Amino acid sequence: MKQLHFQQKYPISVAEIAKSETSYTNVAEMAEYFRQKIDATDKVAFIGTFDHHAHTNSFAGEIASDIVAATNVIFCFGHAIPNPQVLAVRPRSIGIADLGDHFVVSYMDAPMKPANDAMQAWTLALRNKA
Repeated sequence: MKQLHFQQKYPISVAEIAKSETSYTNVAEMAEYFRQKIDATDKVAFIGTFDHHAHTNSFAGEIASDIVAATNVIFCFGHAIPNPQVLAVRPRSIGIADLGDHFVVSYMDAPMKPANDAMQAWTLALRNKA
């Protein structure tokens, strides 16, 4: 996984997964995989999925030509609300993009190490072919 700053300010983690490295064949299957991981994790709530590609396409918005599909899985790790500002970084979202021969899975890093550890483990486990 790569850690970088999107637009020089948003800390994100990104994994590029070749289709030959995974048994998942499309973003819907990957979204369901993440939903199962979320549902199996204590104190984490699945909120929904968002077909970002369909949304952007619905008003003829710009989509990079190599992006075949793009979905966000939305969920919350919130174990506490220590102050009102924490709401600005919740809920979490994992983006899944299909670029034809590979997937790009990305998420904004959370201000909570256990959340980052879980999202990283879930993402790296997508590489399930030897």
